[in-house]
Amino acid sequence: MRDVLVIGGGPTGSQVAGRLAGLGYSVAVVEQKTGLAEPVCCTGIISQECASAFGIEESVIYRRVNCARIFSPSGKQICLQRPEPQACIVNRSAFNVALARRAQSAGAEYVLGGQVRGIEVGHDRVKVEMTGPESPRFLEARTVVVATGFASKLGEKLGLGGYRDFVMGAQAEVATVGVEEVEVYLGQEVAPGFFAWLVPTSPNRALAGLLSRRNPGLYLKRFLAFLLDKGKITSAVVQPRYGGIPLKPLARTCGDRLLVVGTAAGQVKPTTGGGIYFGLLCADAAADTLHQALQSGNLFSRGLASYERRWKRKLGQDLRVGYWARQFYERLSDSQIDRIFDIMQSNGIVEVLLQDENISFDWHGRAVLQVVGHRALSRVLKTMRISLPEKTKKTSSTGVDK
Repeated sequence: MRDVLVIGGGPTGSQVAGRLAGLGYSVAVVEQKTGLAEPVCCTGIISQECASAFGIEESVIYRRVNCARIFSPSGKQICLQRPEPQACIVNRSAFNVALARRAQSAGAEYVLGGQVRGIEVGHDRVKVEMTGPESPRFLEARTVVVATGFASKLGEKLGLGGYRDFVMGAQAEVATVGVEEVEVYLGQEVAPGFFAWLVPTSPNRALAGLLSRRNPGLYLKRFLAFLLDKGKITSAVVQPRYGGIPLKPLARTCGDRLLVVGTAAGQVKPTTGGGIYFGLLCADAAADTLHQALQSGNLFSRGLASYERRWKRKLGQDLRVGYWARQFYERLSDSQIDRIFDIMQSNGIVEVLLQDENISFDWHGRAVLQVVGHRALSRVLKTMRISLPEKTKKTSSTGVDK
């Protein structure tokens, strides 16, 4: 019997597996895909902070970027640019493979092509039923980590709750003309309540996609037609990929002999839907918790509860403020978004954000509070009858905590 079974061979699952295998535990990763290099529906933007913290290999990085252009519904622009690189655009398939190889080098075993049908938690072990080339097959371990991403319903089946809010995304690889910067597009006609993006990868190639509550495929088709008309891409004929992103964490992320990590747990930025860095941070929290629990033998929910305390201490504030920002943005009309663009530019709010070294690519909570707490913008928000989160009422006129 193994010590740990990790269900899901993406970055989060591989990080948990690699950490625990490196500590001497017997670990197996069950991945339903037959190959770890298969394409995924993910833009693959991570911060420089993430790349440094987790030692991401240079070979999987397409390029580094220090600028993003955000377009309002009427075409107004805000350019977010700093002298030093802020983010890395990675080849997501190669990124998956690199982290899996790292885990394998530490001693983790990978079982590919196995779809988990059920998990039975017993008094002294967890029994996982899976289908695959040798189906049916059963694997046993002292504990299990669910790191399956959004599509799996394992957390809900295990009594940890379902996704309380989520959004669907669509994305495709496109051929580009002269696109060198990340571009983000806002507006009800582009991506209602969310945004669309054009992210350059290799020369003359990019990922175009969007998030939407409804009909992401239809809105992607319209967005591609818009980009074609603007001369940014050479063809709108693509093969899109689709995926879902949870916007709120599960009600519980641990149980008896069980942890849920990453996108499967809803540990995702509600503002952008990005989940790689937060997932890796929570993978480390899961590995630290399991190391202590495996040593003590207390693998029941009480012994694993420190996992939730760990990740909520790290991410909780940002997730709460980010979700408020998500709700706030979804209530805005196109004209209100344009008005906010005008205020941010005329009052120097963009420059203040760019000069604040405490505001980073990953941690959006401070940026949100600083923007909505600015005196000029807060007055306008009141005229729009949009209330501020409680946190901003305790801030100064610049949005910084007193």
